[in-house]
Amino acid sequence: MKYIEQINHFIPEHEQDANDKRLILDYIKQFPHNILLRENELAHITSSGLIVNEQFDKVLMVHHNIYNTWAWTGGHADGDTDLLYVAVKEAKEETGVEEVRALSEDIISIDILPVLGHMKRGKYVSAHLHLNVSYLLLADESSTLTINEAENSGVKWLEIDKLNQYSNEPYMVAVYEKIIERGRRLYR
Repeated sequence: MKYIEQINHFIPEHEQDANDKRLILDYIKQFPHNILLRENELAHITSSGLIVNEQFDKVLMVHHNIYNTWAWTGGHADGDTDLLYVAVKEAKEETGVEEVRALSEDIISIDILPVLGHMKRGKYVSAHLHLNVSYLLLADESSTLTINEAENSGVKWLEIDKLNQYSNEPYMVAVYEKIIERGRRLYR
């Protein structure tokens, strides 16, 4: 399957990358029938995109309704094996930007992300894990932005070096900074 090949192709740079890649691949083997679906309530595959501008000095973020913080775009695979497609689709849906493209088809980061229990559409969702793959995406800073009220309450370009001032999730800031550092090295 395409997503397994992409995850296998990812080259870890740190112990965290290697451990998370190993655990995700092990979990895929244990749950091949529903790893791409939310019906696997303990852990499932998600795909995210960190959207940068051409100058690589701003990141397009959304103010996430559930977490009440500025965050990247992304979502559940919901059965789709093309995780890059999922990341780009979610980026467009969550920001309103029509032209979003990947700087590479290669995964830039693999992370196991904890999700706290929360209410979604009137239903309680128990704490679980997102087995997340990430891509570095590019969009034009002059594009029209649209709030997707079902998921966020804001969309805006933020200075790339000030993300810690907008996010109340230190773990996620570390993920963003890791992707930015890799992106600067690989695509500038």
